[in-house]
Amino acid sequence: MATEEIKGWLVGRVPRDWYVGEPEIRSDEDEIWVVGTLPNVQAAGGPEALTAARQGAIQRHREETRDQRMKIAEEARQRYRRNLAWGAKIGDQSALFTHLSLPVMTRLRLPEREVLDTLVRAGVARSRSHALAWCVRLVAKNEASWMGELKEAISKVGDVRSQGPLN
Repeated sequence: MATEEIKGWLVGRVPRDWYVGEPEIRSDEDEIWVVGTLPNVQAAGGPEALTAARQGAIQRHREETRDQRMKIAEEARQRYRRNLAWGAKIGDQSALFTHLSLPVMTRLRLPEREVLDTLVRAGVARSRSHALAWCVRLVAKNEASWMGELKEAISKVGDVRSQGPLN
C-alpha cells in the first residue's frame, strides 16, 4: 500500500485539534507511526520545570485521546494490515506510545561480532541485540542525507515500475 495513501487517510482521520499542524507519519511493512506536535506549554521555574510540564502535557494527551486513538488504530489495522503506534512531542520532549520491537535475523562474521561485543563490554549496550540497534541508529544519524537520497531513488524506481505493463 502506498505510503502517500496511508498518510492521506490518517491526516483525514486524525482529529485536527489534537496536534499543531499535520502529524509526522512513518511506516514500514509491519507498523505505522503517527507522531504529532502538541502546543507548547509554559512553566514557572527552570529547565527542569519546563521538561516536567512538557512530559505532563504529553501524558495528558495520551490519556485524553486513548479511546479514540484505539478506534483509529483498529481501523488502520484492518485497512492496511499493520499495527499503528502513536506518539507526541513538544519541543525537545517526545514519547512514543505502544509500538513494536521486532527481532531481525542476521548472520555476522567474527569481525562484526567483535564490534558488537566491544560495545557490550564497554557498557554502551546491554547485549548484542542492543548493540546492533545502537549501530543502526548511529548510521541513520550520521548518514541522514545519504539515506534520504537512497529513499528518493527507491521511490523513483517504484514510480517507474507502476508505469510499466501489468502482469
